[in-house]
Order: sequence, then C-alpha cells, then structure tokens
Amino acid sequence: MTQPADSLLAEIRSCALCAGNLPYPPRPIVQIEAQARILIIGQAPGVKAHDSAKPWNDSSGDKLRHWLGVNREQFYSPAFTHLPMAFCFPGYKNGADAPPPKICAQTWHARVQALLHPALTLYIGRYSQQYYLPGHKTLTEAVRSTTQTPGKAFALPHPSGRNNRWQARNPWFEAHSLEVLRQRVRAVLG
Repeated sequence: MTQPADSLLAEIRSCALCAGNLPYPPRPIVQIEAQARILIIGQAPGVKAHDSAKPWNDSSGDKLRHWLGVNREQFYSPAFTHLPMAFCFPGYKNGADAPPPKICAQTWHARVQALLHPALTLYIGRYSQQYYLPGHKTLTEAVRSTTQTPGKAFALPHPSGRNNRWQARNPWFEAHSLEVLRQRVRAVLG
C-alpha cells in the first residue's frame, strides 16, 4: 500500500462512529489496496467475517468467489479492495442481517475511492446498488443492465442463501451473466 492508503486504513480501523448502535464493539473490516484492479462494494460484514476480521469469510464469500471464478488466495490478494457499505457487523433485524448504517459510506467511501483506480467495480446487493446506481429502480434491473452492457461496473445480487429465490426467478443470471462476469474478471486480472 501507499502511505496515504496506510494512513487512511489506520483511521478506518480506529473508527467508532456507530459504537452506540452496534451489538458488538466496532471492528471495521476492510481491505484497501491502492493498486487493486477490482473493487468490491458489498453490504456489511456478517458475524463470521466480524469474528475472523476478514471480509467475505463465510458461505456468501465462498459463493461470491465461485461467481467470480477466483480462489481464496486471489480474492484476498492486492488485486482486490473490499469496501463494504458499512465496515462493522450491524447486528440482526427481523431474522436477517440489519441494513448497513449509511454514515459509514458517507464518511469513508469517497476518501477510499480517491486512492483507487480499479478496472472493475462490483456492486454487491441492493444497498450498494441503491447508493451507487440509483438510476436503476430495482436490483434486477441493475444486474441485467450492467451485464448486458459490460463496462467498468457490474451489479450483482448478494450471494447469500436468502437470494436463492431471486436466482430461481432470474435464470438468465446464472446462464449468462456469470460467464460474462468471469470473462471480465479474467481479463482484468490478466
């Protein structure tokens, strides 16, 4: 990493903006690599990622790596930056992970992204899609649009088991979109 990235990462890791609203002590989980070729903007770490202090270190991460066609070593290499919408586990609400607090992205994302020049940005799940791709009314529309006209951005559903119904209703995602995505990832990683 570069000096500005090291300094910003230290600032982020000491963040306690949401301390009073979290079920666990703050534990910001990000991976910032100034030379990253792929930027992943996800939702928020789950409890397993929180416990291990490693982004996407759960079954959703396994599925995401499968979707991308990369292994764990590649996924956690300096080729990737992992920037969730909220850096700490937000707890649970109605039997699922709670929504990521907006203050995190509002406070940190622009500063982190100013250091990056990714060739590909992946917006994982509805929260990142709503924040970064607001011109799309639904996640389905965002996923279909960014897959059909691939460029520097792809929207993806969250890879959790809770989205299995979405995938069943949208078979084009697995039949077509994932291959387009894998080709793009391979091209970017060289």
